[in-house]
Amino acid sequence: MVGPLLNEIRDDYHLSGTAAGALTTLPLVFFGSYGLLAPFLRRAPRSETLLVSSMILLVGGLLLRLLDAPAALFVGSLVAGIAISIGNIAMPAIIKRDHPGSITTVTAVYTVAVTVGAAVCSGIAVPVEHALDSSWRLPLGLLVIPAALAAVAWLPSLLRSARAARSAPPATASRAVAAQVWRSRLAWQVTAFMGMQSLLAYVVVGWLPTITQDRGLSETAAGYALALSSLMQAVGALAVPVFERRMRDQRPLVLSVAVLSIVGFAGIAWAPIGSVWVWTVVLGLAQGVGFATALSFIGLRAHDAQIAGQLSGMAQGIGYVIAALGPLAFGALHDTTGGWTVPIIVALLVAGGLTLPGMAAGRNRIIGGMPDPTPIPTNESISPLDLRHQ
Repeated sequence: MVGPLLNEIRDDYHLSGTAAGALTTLPLVFFGSYGLLAPFLRRAPRSETLLVSSMILLVGGLLLRLLDAPAALFVGSLVAGIAISIGNIAMPAIIKRDHPGSITTVTAVYTVAVTVGAAVCSGIAVPVEHALDSSWRLPLGLLVIPAALAAVAWLPSLLRSARAARSAPPATASRAVAAQVWRSRLAWQVTAFMGMQSLLAYVVVGWLPTITQDRGLSETAAGYALALSSLMQAVGALAVPVFERRMRDQRPLVLSVAVLSIVGFAGIAWAPIGSVWVWTVVLGLAQGVGFATALSFIGLRAHDAQIAGQLSGMAQGIGYVIAALGPLAFGALHDTTGGWTVPIIVALLVAGGLTLPGMAAGRNRIIGGMPDPTPIPTNESISPLDLRHQ
């Protein structure tokens, strides 16, 4: 949401390119913060409790960003990132628990809801500001409304889950499940793919409007370009379950993410500016397929909902730290080189590199169930107790 308004915010507070990159990066760093805390909890909170709490915290962070002070803007962004972290990590566990037979489809629907919301916000931010003759604070402030409505909508589920929990048998200790996940090679492969595809996605969210404005688009058109990219994410996400049914595993989806990302970034940077809409569509499809595939990996590779919850925390906790490097590095490289060529080349390298963990994560294996058919090689320095399932 900050993307289309980033230039105004930079001018208002006299931020450097690096500082502006930090503004888009700060929430991303904390998008997975709860996931890094979860392994240390003796008992994991109920997923519905996490969702309602995250929405309440998000409302507070959004309101804080409206205060007329740079510090409040950054602190509010931090709080919003923590809030989103909690909700993001809860959802894959709910999907694994309530829809174990249709993980890819339900994950795609969830991804569409997220991306369409982002598209609407990006597309209307500048027009709303101009129509109401306001500053950039009003479009950001309006985000409080859907966050508050989401909290209210999940309250009935929270109450039902609380009643059900009183009669349910005790679950396995959170720390024991976390230890199993964090020692899994497959979990690290899922995490790396999540981080690398998210890095590319948040580079687009944070810098696509600025790149296209530097190449000649107006501020409003740049906002529309980001909105178009977000809308195409929904198309890409919906395509995942359609094609996944015809595949033995998810490796072809990983390859498509890499190819579409490379073509899209190259087109945005170097093709004639009149064709920018084509490359925006290509990038949006890449992000939609990538995000839906990464989230699907969490449910598909987990043996049960508890493992899915811990894998979600690990993949998003570390993955979004990796992703946060993208906007920050882009801003710093742009400041250093005075152009977009070097940052775009780095993005192309990341797009190609995500195939390494992605192809491994795309194979049909699970964490917490049967052992990986290709066991980890052993030697005399490794105890039999260290031979773990993937």
